Amino acid sequence: MKVEIVLDVPCVWSYFGFTRFERAAARFRAAGGELEVGFLPYQLAPDATAEGEPKVRVLRRSFGDDVGKAIAGITAKAAEEGLEFHHEGAIYSNTFEAHRVIALAARQGLGEAMVERLFRAHHSDELNVGDLGVLHKLAAEVGVEWSDEGADVVREGLERVKRLGIRGIPVFLVGNGRLHGAQSEDALVEALERAGA
Repeated sequence: MKVEIVLDVPCVWSYFGFTRFERAAARFRAAGGELEVGFLPYQLAPDATAEGEPKVRVLRRSFGDDVGKAIAGITAKAAEEGLEFHHEGAIYSNTFEAHRVIALAARQGLGEAMVERLFRAHHSDELNVGDLGVLHKLAAEVGVEWSDEGADVVREGLERVKRLGIRGIPVFLVGNGRLHGAQSEDALVEALERAGA
């Protein structure tokens, strides 16, 4: 059975949803279920540059003077998920190349590991996932063989997401159904079992 997840690396809800999905997938696989996981790209900020800008500045545009409270809230929520967030030094940048590395990794059977590492790089390690040098290092960490190919796969993926009418993330395409938002682990297990049956 194939599941496709539509996500973007700087999106906290994508990270929460993916983390819960990984736990759900582990339960499904432990019960004998077979699962292939694919990823579809989404860009929250397609006009962002590869160099990016401080994430706090981007968040301030959304939350104004409440930015400190917003960061504290999301950091506490992350801790509930078992994740550690550090956003003070994070860089908000273009994610096209990050999606290209995910596509490369997926072709090598390392998609899930690569997505997890990219999320952690951005949200915990404050690394710029738009920087090719950073992406090279992260890919090597995961065991992904580097290539400059895959831009066409990302463009096709972005087009497909547009055709599907997806305007918010994360989205889980499971069987013939769709789950929107950061679903609970139990809801994801239920969806996998239903599709598997």
